[in-house]
Amino acid sequence: MNKKLGKTHNLKIISYNLKHHRASNELDDLAEQYDADIVCIQECYAEQLSKTLGPNMVLAEKTILGRLNLAIYYRRDRFEILQTGSYQLASSVYEQIMMYKTERLLVTEFHDRETGQKLSIGSFHATQLVASNYLRRLQIEHAHHRLSNICGNGPAIMVGDYNYPLFRRRLREFVENTGYKISISDKPTYQSMVFRGHFDLATSLNAQVERVLTLPKGLSDHAPILIQATI
Repeated sequence: MNKKLGKTHNLKIISYNLKHHRASNELDDLAEQYDADIVCIQECYAEQLSKTLGPNMVLAEKTILGRLNLAIYYRRDRFEILQTGSYQLASSVYEQIMMYKTERLLVTEFHDRETGQKLSIGSFHATQLVASNYLRRLQIEHAHHRLSNICGNGPAIMVGDYNYPLFRRRLREFVENTGYKISISDKPTYQSMVFRGHFDLATSLNAQVERVLTLPKGLSDHAPILIQATI
């Protein structure tokens, strides 16, 4: 909430796992159709990203390590970038042996011209199901710690692919113990021959997530989600 002005302001964030950049051509239409303020993406190819989305959004930052990257776009008429940072998180033995090093958290701190306050946004991608839920909880904890250090007392929202479709009660308890609130979308975000569930989530601090909507599925194996919040 914007205490200085004594009222809340709406914020719309889209999060989308592009599946090896496969759904990248859908981003412009998604941002425009849902009038997004911020778009966070996972599993993109950094070198192939456009610097803009539609007429209003520009690239804030992207990660560069590994084969699959993270990125954040924002409305340039509403936000000004204050700082950005990308982080490697705890990794499994399988990742250490078989996979490239990768940054699993990208954070951008904005000045929000509409509210007059700072806003911190994280794009997050937990380790796939080759690892345990314990490792993913550890990654979430470390990501929240990084985000909290940046946001201070301001609002912070982390969105992305949490790769945590089962035992969500344990996840909810864990997230709340870190001081954050978890928000799950109205419909599953992923479906395959093996798994079906809510992989794509939002966690928030000092912000009120009103609802999370699963948007129509496109070329990715994940559906995009729309996070509607007030700050």
